[in-house]
Parts: sequence; C-alpha cells; structure tokens
Amino acid sequence: MDSALSTIGLPIAVGIVMLGLGLTLTIADFRRVLTQPLAVVVALVCQLVLLPPVCFGLVVLFDLPPLLGVGMMLLAASPGGTSANLFSHLFRGDVALNISLTALNSVIAIVTLPLITNFALAWYDLQNSVSLQFGKIVEVFAIVLVPVVIGMVIRARAPAFATRMDRPVRIASLVVLLVLVAGILVDQRAEVGGYFAKVGVVVAIFCAISLAVGFFVPRLFGVTARQAIACSFEIGVHNATLAIFIAVEVLDSVEMSIPAAVYGLVMLAMAAVWGFVLTRYVVRTAPPSMR
Repeated sequence: MDSALSTIGLPIAVGIVMLGLGLTLTIADFRRVLTQPLAVVVALVCQLVLLPPVCFGLVVLFDLPPLLGVGMMLLAASPGGTSANLFSHLFRGDVALNISLTALNSVIAIVTLPLITNFALAWYDLQNSVSLQFGKIVEVFAIVLVPVVIGMVIRARAPAFATRMDRPVRIASLVVLLVLVAGILVDQRAEVGGYFAKVGVVVAIFCAISLAVGFFVPRLFGVTARQAIACSFEIGVHNATLAIFIAVEVLDSVEMSIPAAVYGLVMLAMAAVWGFVLTRYVVRTAPPSMR
C-alpha cells in the first residue's frame, strides 16, 4: 500500500470514524448500560466469548494461510462499527442500546483486541516477526479513544453542531472505508483473486453467523425484538476500518488487512439483506409481547 495512504490516511480515517462515534455519545450512554443489563451482558458475551472461537474454528476449518488467519481473528476482535447504529436505525432496532454497546465495546476492545490478536500470532508462530506489544497497544488506545473523547466534548458543549454533523460524518466514515478497501485491493491487485478465493467464503460465513447469533441468542434470553436487532448489528457489523489500521499501520502487514477489506464490502450487502429479512419476516411473525 502507498506509504502516504498507510502512514497519513489510515490514522486520519480511523480518527474520523471514532470522532463520528464520539459525536453521538454522552455520559448518559454509559450509564444506560446499567438500566438494561440483560441485553448488554448477552451481547457482550456473544461478541467477546462466543464469536472469537467461532471465527477461529472457521480459520482452522478452511486452513487459511497464517497472515489471513490472523487478519480474520483481528476482525473478530474488533468492536462494533459506527455503521451498526445506522443499520439499527434503518431496521427499527434500539439505537440507544446500540450506542451504549458501541461505547462500551470500544473501551473493552483496548484489552480484548490485543489478547485475541496475540493469541492468533502465537498460534501461527508469528510473534517473532509481528506482535501487538504494549507500545503498540498504547498507540491503538490513543487512535481509538482520543477522537471519541473529543467528539463527546463537542457533543456536550455544542449539541446542535454535533447533531448537524452526525450524518456528514457517517457518510464520510463509509466513504473512508470504501477508499481504504479500494486502496488495499489495488495494492494487492496481483493477488486479489487468490485472496477472495481463500477468504471470501470464510468472511461471508462469519458475517452471517455474527448477525444471526447477535439476534437469536439474545432472543433466547428474553431480550425484546428491538433490542435483539440492535445486538445483531452491533455484533455483526465490525469496525473494519480499525482492523485495517491495526493490520497495516501497527502490525505492518497489508495481507493481514485483506479479511477486513473483503468484509467491508461483504458486510454492507449482507447487513442490508439481513435487516430486510428481520423486519419483513422474523420480527413481524413474533408474538406482540416479544416485539
């Protein structure tokens, strides 16, 4: 990948995405977690405990090459993206729950993301060449949380401005993701066909499982349909931009970013289709007391 894109563009891209998240957050969003603990706990268990082993199982089952395998685990460890809130809004999910989960996930990921990624690096015996060490964890911490805090401060002091900027920043976040995906695919154009053949099916299966688990597991525990829709998109729509940043800029491997780049394309279509299926067929047929 072009050095300017990786050293300048990627940090700016992640900063824009996380700033946009901050513009939607208030301290009350963190407090709200305490008012709906069941949905929050079930969603976090699905995302942090259930899905990483599922992803690892797919990596082993499809015998992915080491760098692509680590890239898949990095994607699985990434928190929900800002697009999750948009999909939840479009398909009648509990957006307030989405925002709370995204906020909490972004903080928890500072711990869980390095643990899961380093596990994958150790599994493939790559820790001598690349690793997510303490100094790099601090770098990720800064690039993730500092823009979020800035966005929250702007929201607190200029709420009208933050509201006006919400849609433009969301659009910018989507454009940034697509530009990053295009840059990676152009950089790896000689290998793109092989990468899609190796990881495309795995990415699609993982995305489908994430969306389905995010909806049906909370429902099994009595979470309402609107909350389950929010959980589904929070768990199924990962922050691909962050995963790409860590792969390219922190771990210095464009190949590790391929699963996140492919996911960035696949997820948009799959999430849209899943939202249509949920609202048209699944939720509509549920008993009124469970909606």
